Amino acid sequence: MERTPDGTPVGVDDPYAVAGVCDHLTDDGRCRFALTRAGDDPEFAAARRADSYDCHVGADGEWRACPHYRSTTDAKTCVRCGLENVRLAHDDSRPLVEEHHLSYGGDDSHEITVGLCRWCHAKVHESIARIDDDASPDPEAIAERERRRERERSASAFETASETYDFDE
Repeated sequence: MERTPDGTPVGVDDPYAVAGVCDHLTDDGRCRFALTRAGDDPEFAAARRADSYDCHVGADGEWRACPHYRSTTDAKTCVRCGLENVRLAHDDSRPLVEEHHLSYGGDDSHEITVGLCRWCHAKVHESIARIDDDASPDPEAIAERERRRERERSASAFETASETYDFDE
């Protein structure tokens, strides 16, 4: 199994087997990295420019072949247990779903991440749990999600001014 620099497991044997489409790939098949960050790698950008900025590996390509490949998560849902994140405005509490790195290489490594809830994240790093295990959300995770949903509902409830303020004072 792939491991972090500290030696803890990341939950997959091959990060590319679960990696998604490159974050730099545009809807029309061009390389956004070459279009917007040409100064970071002029040779790469020049090669892409000569090919109309087309992605040289394509949407179904061999991502290992691209030096600027990255596939990151939106961290809205845990890929292991399916727990959905609930974020409240003006609340800086720890998110329920976190970004989990699948690749830890040298300078030439690609950034590949998925979303894992805090509870699955701990299980993956502290045991032999895998991100593709058939898992259910931890009871503590469900309880925390429901607490946040209740706060969200109560914050959005309509109250008239007479219910909100005591006018008798």
